[in-house]
Amino acid sequence: MLLSTYANRLPRRKEDPMKMPTKARSIEKIVEEQIQKWNVTRRKKEIDESVYPVVTISREPGSGGRIIAESLAEKFNLDLFNQGMIHRMAESTKVSKQVLETLDEKGLNVLDNWIASLVDSKHLWPDQYLKHLMKVVLTIGKHGRAVIVGRGANFILTPESRFRVRVIAPIETRIGNISRDYDVSAQKAKRRMIKTESDRRAFIRKYFNSDISESVNYDLVTNTDTVSVENAVEAIGSAAGLEPG
Repeated sequence: MLLSTYANRLPRRKEDPMKMPTKARSIEKIVEEQIQKWNVTRRKKEIDESVYPVVTISREPGSGGRIIAESLAEKFNLDLFNQGMIHRMAESTKVSKQVLETLDEKGLNVLDNWIASLVDSKHLWPDQYLKHLMKVVLTIGKHGRAVIVGRGANFILTPESRFRVRVIAPIETRIGNISRDYDVSAQKAKRRMIKTESDRRAFIRKYFNSDISESVNYDLVTNTDTVSVENAVEAIGSAAGLEPG
């Protein structure tokens, strides 16, 4: 699905348009709080197998994907996992173990079986980081009600547990957004955009043997040059079957 209705420009944000920074609290503290939340939920009741799908947000640098993710999480009361959080959870063996402990034995078995199937069907050669990454993302998928930004989550989650979004914008628009937010020249903004885009493309190619920009890898593609953040959030929520929190 490609959205294409005219709208206003993205709102100005001081934060990095290419990364979702942690503000007042450290990533470690946020991860700890999330794990505690999952454990409380697990003690109250079994994880519902029919939970809302996890919305994955893949974005071109400078396109405003971070803003859409934040707005989506706020409107529908979803847990928000930015690139930094996911990376931290995956790179630390201790944290990965804590995340997995929020699932019961049945959930862990389902997770392991899907990873084995994914590795075989996609001809992947997972290193330790990818193994942890897949387990972390799939655990989030089991808990549901979440938005994940980046880290190839759309290539990891099971079809029934995901709704995959790609946020794009014309090159000149993205350069303008980055230049505006950082008060840098268009030339510097362009270099930053190209470097980030190259790194993301290489990450997806290396770990998932896929092209990050191929539309077949997404359920909905939205162009923020012609679609407002508000309209994009409404469209994603409607298409994914979400209800306001």
